[in-house]
Amino acid sequence: MPGIYPEMIMGLPEIETPLAGIRGRLIQGELTQAVFFDIAAGSKVPPHAHCGQWGLMIEGEMTLTIGGETKTYRKGDRYFIPGGAVHSAAFLTRVFVLDVFDDPARYRAKSAPADAGKE
Repeated sequence: MPGIYPEMIMGLPEIETPLAGIRGRLIQGELTQAVFFDIAAGSKVPPHAHCGQWGLMIEGEMTLTIGGETKTYRKGDRYFIPGGAVHSAAFLTRVFVLDVFDDPARYRAKSAPADAGKE
């Protein structure tokens, strides 16, 4: 099934992530990063902590646990995860979400293949 993001977003660098079913497109700022995520239904993010994170649900449904409190988020909902707060997520449907991270090095763009752009 195709995603909802237009070519201008799909043309952004893809992030490196070890988590199955989770893909993202990176906007790099001097002090922050923004990632347009496309997350497969049934995917999970295990408990972890990092810099502050603000998110906006674009489509789908997920549960997000922050500091032991679990809530369900849907299209149009926003959340904030304070820096250092342990959190985890489960994706009940395919989810499209925009996350902004208070760290310019939270994610790294995938390296382009050695032959990219060559004919």
